[in-house]
Amino acid sequence: VQLQASGGGWVQAGESLRLSCAPSGDIFSKYYMGWFRQAPGKEREFVAAITWTTGSTYYADSVKGRFTISRDNAEPTVYLQMNSLKPEDTAVYYCATRKRAYGFTRQPQDFGSWGRGTQVTVSS
Repeated sequence: VQLQASGGGWVQAGESLRLSCAPSGDIFSKYYMGWFRQAPGKEREFVAAITWTTGSTYYADSVKGRFTISRDNAEPTVYLQMNSLKPEDTAVYYCATRKRAYGFTRQPQDFGSWGRGTQVTVSS
């Protein structure tokens, strides 16, 4: 499985961005799709995840109410809509997968198929 995150950029605080993640291969039905981020000098952290078949969503407390994860069955693509961005949201954002059979977790080490990330920079 290959994942490609895109949609990052440079914005000012309070603005919005939408990230996309499109895998190669038909994998969605069996996986959780997660978004993670890693800021310079910090560990990679969980941002949001979605169960493809049910649409159940999970969020980190730091982004709840500002970020929305969604999926498009037709594409198929997973999106991360990021509103009211803050400087502390600056990071490289990655998408990754975890098999549903293993149960949900927020730990980056429990996800796989990491692709190239996309840089998000928020200036104050």
